[in-house]
Amino acid sequence: MSTLPLRLTFRHCALAGFLILVPAALRAQAADAVAAVAPWAEPVDRAIRALLDRDRAPGLSCAIAVGDAVQFERGYGLADVENEVPVTPRTVFRLASISKPITAVCALQLHEARRLDLDADVHNLLAEWPAKSFPVTTRQLLGHLGGIRHYRPGEAESTFHYKTQIDALARFAADPLLHEPGTAYHYSTFGFNLVAAVVEKVRGEPFANVVHDYVAVPSGAASLQDDDVRRVIRGRAQGYVLVDAVLQNSELMDSSYKLGGGGLCASAPDLARFAQALMAGRLLRPETLASMWTAQPLKGGGTTDYGLGFRVGLRNGQRVVQHSGAQSRVSTMLYLLPDQQITIVLLCNLEKVRLLPLAQQIADLVAPVVKVQEQAK
Repeated sequence: MSTLPLRLTFRHCALAGFLILVPAALRAQAADAVAAVAPWAEPVDRAIRALLDRDRAPGLSCAIAVGDAVQFERGYGLADVENEVPVTPRTVFRLASISKPITAVCALQLHEARRLDLDADVHNLLAEWPAKSFPVTTRQLLGHLGGIRHYRPGEAESTFHYKTQIDALARFAADPLLHEPGTAYHYSTFGFNLVAAVVEKVRGEPFANVVHDYVAVPSGAASLQDDDVRRVIRGRAQGYVLVDAVLQNSELMDSSYKLGGGGLCASAPDLARFAQALMAGRLLRPETLASMWTAQPLKGGGTTDYGLGFRVGLRNGQRVVQHSGAQSRVSTMLYLLPDQQITIVLLCNLEKVRLLPLAQQIADLVAPVVKVQEQAK
């Protein structure tokens, strides 16, 4: 059985796209090509198509990596409905909150280099962050324990362009903490914006440059970058939302205010390469990665279900590390089974699509086959 990665051309992706776009015979040929790659590929293909039909999603890109290879990468449907541009494996999507694990890796690399004390008061690292009623540390921010607020209604769709993440602190820096840091979990994109500002200050250059040098290059993820709405990004998908069952273009948003929390973009295979590099130890030391994937303790006892930039837990007795994303133009999912070195990436250009059940379904198809293959070695 071949283990070569599936790399469909633009023409093949167009033929194998959205169900309404191609004849059944061509879809069957595309399914045969998928099945030749791995025994789980055809049922994965069917599961993705079922979600597209059910949720009326215009387009989706999926990448599945096992070990050191991306074994499945495929685009479905349309990246741009108005211009009838198909999704391909090269299509670039907003990552939304999957930007958070990438931000965490940047901060943890600085910590490994002894340039960032994760337990120091952020105010002492970054003068632009005012002193608060309690000290706030980078480690607490990475675990959503810092007491920083999340969005207020209507605040996420900002169209103002910020030059740096330090400049973007003006959106929330003056607000009081929600609670004493470390005592409670409160999910906060702004908390990760503050981490990105710390990274900028310590590194002395824009956060997007740090992402490129610290993550994109060593991961071999060329499309991983900041989602600059003014810059031409080749292959970038448009985004959509269903309003009263009618497909509409997503609301405009300039994500420059939140690169660290939700402002990066990439193709699905490149996001999978990031996860591969992380699991292979090319981005962080083993002990740092272990801390990243450990549920954070709360003062007074108990733990959260979040590590440092990733949600962590068990499913069917198997360790799972994952992060989802939801914002204007996209729904996204990065799902890892670290003990089997399996990565599942789902990037969809329709808002409010629940991708976790599909990722779990795909994991249930892929993991047993990988286990058998490992036992046969």
